[in-house]
Amino acid sequence: MGDNPVLAPESTAVRVALWRALHVQLDPPPHVLADEVGLALVEPGDGWQGRPDMDPAATRRIRASMVARARLLEDLLAEQVARGVGQYVVLGAGLDTFAQRRVDLAAGLRVFEVDQPGPQEWKRQRLVAGGFGVPPWLRLVPVDFEADGDWWPRLVSAGFDPTRPAVVAATGVSQYLTTSAMAATLRHSAVLAAGSTLVATFMLPEELIEAQERPGHARTRASAQAAGTPFLSFFTPTQFQDLARGCGFATTRHVSAADLAERYFTGRPDALRPSSVEDLIVATV
Repeated sequence: MGDNPVLAPESTAVRVALWRALHVQLDPPPHVLADEVGLALVEPGDGWQGRPDMDPAATRRIRASMVARARLLEDLLAEQVARGVGQYVVLGAGLDTFAQRRVDLAAGLRVFEVDQPGPQEWKRQRLVAGGFGVPPWLRLVPVDFEADGDWWPRLVSAGFDPTRPAVVAATGVSQYLTTSAMAATLRHSAVLAAGSTLVATFMLPEELIEAQERPGHARTRASAQAAGTPFLSFFTPTQFQDLARGCGFATTRHVSAADLAERYFTGRPDALRPSSVEDLIVATV
């Protein structure tokens, strides 16, 4: 990224933040996740809902996926905090707003947000300008993934204690990495202290995506390619679990879109449900 990284959020992070706000503004309650903090940070201006990538119908299932995966992660964090876990690492944090929305949980943790230097400095400035600030228990860890390669030393230098258990989130990350790069990330996480947990998302190959979603997914892939952030990796659930276990995790649990739908969307009158494009694993050390 050079000596003068651009102080601007990644376009993918902006889209996720706006999709989460759309869930609050367009979908009827109960809301799976109430998050308009990212919208406040971005300040997209009037008419942002009219952007092509915010089309209410076309983004319906993807915005459901965004809020569902965040809610699953926060529910798991609450469980782990009750067990005494005190560290939370967000890889590729983007415009994650857990630390601002869930102070009840975050203030009892040491939260590490790992991201590219430019977008992270932009976020720091927006947090201060917006009155949220950067509390002492929130550590912003700048890592140029292309130039620095190994993010682990930066994390430890920021105060992370590798001898104590942690929760690590790697959501919306794997599709932008080669399989070997994702394996390196998994290996780092697998050497954490016993009792640590990783939550990671992965994109499914086209043949496992519901037929009605394939055209939209193809357009998303083309858009990512044009923006210079191509999707590089796709996994079946078995492949991703095998990769995680091969990198040292003791157990893995597959969480499908259907599982998220049953847990968070059952009985909704609008029949909202997550996209079939993406699944998760919960892996433990």
